Amino acid sequence: MIIAEAWRGKRYAVLGLARSGAATVRALVAGGAQVVAWDSDEAKRDVFTPSPLRGEGRGEGQPSSIASGTAPHPTLSPEGRGLLEVAPLDDLSGFDALVVSPGVPLNTHPLAAAARAAGVSVIGDIELFAQAREDLPQHMVVGITGTNGKSTTTALVHHILKTAGIPTLMGGNIGLPILEQEALPESGVYVLELSSYQIDLTQALDCDVAVLLNITPDHLDRYDGFEGYAASKARLFAMQSAEHEAVIGIGDAPSAQIARGLSAKGEHLTKIAPGVCMDQSSWPTLQGPHNAQNALAAIAVVKALGVSEVDIDRGLMSFTGLPHRMEQIASYGGVAYVDDSKATNPESTAPALAAFDRVHWIVGGRAKGDDLDACKPAFGHVVHAYTIGEAGPKFAEILKDSMPVDNVGTLDAAVRSAAANAKPGDTVLLSPACASFDQFRDYEARGAAFRAAVESLA
Repeated sequence: MIIAEAWRGKRYAVLGLARSGAATVRALVAGGAQVVAWDSDEAKRDVFTPSPLRGEGRGEGQPSSIASGTAPHPTLSPEGRGLLEVAPLDDLSGFDALVVSPGVPLNTHPLAAAARAAGVSVIGDIELFAQAREDLPQHMVVGITGTNGKSTTTALVHHILKTAGIPTLMGGNIGLPILEQEALPESGVYVLELSSYQIDLTQALDCDVAVLLNITPDHLDRYDGFEGYAASKARLFAMQSAEHEAVIGIGDAPSAQIARGLSAKGEHLTKIAPGVCMDQSSWPTLQGPHNAQNALAAIAVVKALGVSEVDIDRGLMSFTGLPHRMEQIASYGGVAYVDDSKATNPESTAPALAAFDRVHWIVGGRAKGDDLDACKPAFGHVVHAYTIGEAGPKFAEILKDSMPVDNVGTLDAAVRSAAANAKPGDTVLLSPACASFDQFRDYEARGAAFRAAVESLA
């Protein structure tokens, strides 16, 4: 667990007790802070609320100390530990900060507005990590953001560092919550995937290497237009020291504009131009032009960290890819089934469509926009589309003049229809270009449902 001496004796309100929120509560209390935590989900509150069934007589709202990932127990009062109270956050006066999960919409949530009105800073677990850095062994931090490709690039950087024998862990928007993990030894590298939401909740993260892959329209319900979303991404560099490294993909106008604004960095700025030809034949999980860009960014990062060419090549060749990101999960009768559930917007789906010759495309969910224009250049690869979820009817209407399309509604029905129509050599591709929240908990649950539907075909 990562903790900071700076938290000791301070008061924190924590809203949201899912994975990152629960880890935040444990770290803060272990660091000597006083915490009041709340979640609208009773099951999540129960993890931190003593139960009479366990012989613990305190009810909700009474303080306790907490020593580990288990529920608090009144007899556990380790020296120096803080206190935890599970109670509604009705009054924020007297708190040093409100810590929220990235899923809390800062532009509409009343508690965020109340915190601002009370002069209480609103932060996230990445900011708490930034505060803890001075108490950690000497290390470096890589922060990676972008609308698309950031998970693959984060995992690839982490993998190359491991291949080179450098102590490393990854966190942020990928893997385990950062505060839940054990601190790295001397000369370790923390590799953080950072969404715009996480950057919004961070004030002091000075990345040794900061990366922006691209910016395309996404999450616009949380921002004052596209410009506000792009400005959120740019803050990753605003928090950096001048001598630290910046790596920016310049394949889109907003990213290129941010790069121009950082021209004073000089040799500390690396620009990744689109369309660079590379021999990707020995990188089995890094195929396609989008992965060429991801690889170029990762190479720039690890070179800045001093990794040798030999170790970089070994890492690129041995990288196994990510679950739910163009992951082939089965092949039946010469038909490949590929899970690309992590493609939650059209810009992310487009390269997946282009990567295969004959595609049976499963698309739909909760749309993030009104069109599929970003995918149009790859429509020629699609032999049949199957639309699902809330966006199903609208997407079927959009696609009907470009390809055969059936609005089948559910993922299971889409898999069965695609399997019936596919021929040897075809690919059945789940690349939804949409969020999953209309029918699934998250994109991982959607990918798991796709796998189950495919495996039922056997």
